[in-house]
Amino acid sequence: MLRVYNTLTRKKENFQTLEPGVVKMYVCGVTVYSDAHVGHAMSALVFDIIRRYLEYRGYKVMHVMNYTDVDDKIINRANQLGEDPLKLAQRYITDYDQNLRDLNILPATSNPRATGTMKEIQEMVQGLIDKGYAYAAENDDVYFRVTKDDDYGKLSGRKLEDMQAGSRIEVGEAKEHPMDFALWKAAKPGEPAWDSPWGKGRPGWHIECSAMNLAQLGEQIDIHGGGNDLIFPHHENEIAQSESYTGKEFARYWIHNGMLQLSGEKMSKSLGNLVSINDFLTKRDSDVMRMIVLTGSYRAPLNFTEEAQDAAEKGLERLKSGLRPALPNAKGIPAGTAAELISQAESTQQAFTETMDDDFNTAGALAPIYELVKAINTARDGGATDEQLAPVQATLRELTGVFGLRLAEKTGSGDADKFIDLLVDVRNEARKQKLWAFSDLIRDRLKELGVTIEDSKDGTSWRWG
Repeated sequence: MLRVYNTLTRKKENFQTLEPGVVKMYVCGVTVYSDAHVGHAMSALVFDIIRRYLEYRGYKVMHVMNYTDVDDKIINRANQLGEDPLKLAQRYITDYDQNLRDLNILPATSNPRATGTMKEIQEMVQGLIDKGYAYAAENDDVYFRVTKDDDYGKLSGRKLEDMQAGSRIEVGEAKEHPMDFALWKAAKPGEPAWDSPWGKGRPGWHIECSAMNLAQLGEQIDIHGGGNDLIFPHHENEIAQSESYTGKEFARYWIHNGMLQLSGEKMSKSLGNLVSINDFLTKRDSDVMRMIVLTGSYRAPLNFTEEAQDAAEKGLERLKSGLRPALPNAKGIPAGTAAELISQAESTQQAFTETMDDDFNTAGALAPIYELVKAINTARDGGATDEQLAPVQATLRELTGVFGLRLAEKTGSGDADKFIDLLVDVRNEARKQKLWAFSDLIRDRLKELGVTIEDSKDGTSWRWG
């Protein structure tokens, strides 16, 4: 049975959905005010892999990922650039949508935006006021009353009295309590604003997600996900306002991914160590980023280094090797050996499922896949035909597909391929004449260009990668 780690209870729990066979999953998306970076990619990849595995296990996944398209950060960035905030947000949404396609991330069932949910946001704010959980202040802001919520702090494990000790009411705020948070912010000159019962203004960050979730998935969901930097205050505040509004448990399972680190430091704009998704994809294949995520625990910090990227590329080449065709003039392997290969594919599938059922343990699930690749390559070297390899390679394709890996071989133009064929012929002639140094030079220079030469008793072949 699938077991998942629940941040709320701090333990692994059996996974049971509200509706049999259906998973309602809401994942906090990006605030669109700059180019998305590889930290955003990590979180998106984690939940893409979780979704793919849930679908592999037979669930229908209703996956909602929002866009925060009106926010202080967006407004400040737009003012710096002299742009309209809403147009700036749209530009970055378009760019991020392309990033997700480039990373082979499945499209969400829906991508609601804060600006498209104003009616639902205002209804929720008013409902919280009516229930006594929120109040309109003298400065025309609306705040959530944390002292009214007895469970406030249950996700992060923080106590309200401890939080109060380190907080204060800022100038211009009209809160009853320092930890009260804004549901609606009164308009400031030059900012985007919407009419409301409390005057012109815009929503606070936290209420946006609660309202979008409610509009898209209803009062209760199975999974709420995001980076662990969102546990407090964002997700804590989401729980408070959602459960106060509906009177029901908001999410059954809270799943949080660890942060991506660069040389041991958290990536951040203040440190100036961000790597954009676009920059990464100009240097590496998208499968490399996915492989980095797969080889770690989704809940742990992940080091993003050149060494990690190189290791991911080597792992990918190892997986790709299991998909190569039979050797030229392959005569076939004995029927008993072929049957053993099929049996190993079946046991690999079972081991994969058992390991992934333990809180999406991708690193552990890669181990039996690598063993299957080893068996495939041994069979190929032993003379297995394409017909004998095909069903086992289909299993390899299926399982790596659950991870979202494309495993595309590098290809060149037709002219480039012909030129490589010529160089291989020249190298073969050099080997016949025992010009070993010249032969090795051709092999090594081709390797530098991304071409691998493979010699076997049946002849010489080459491939990209």
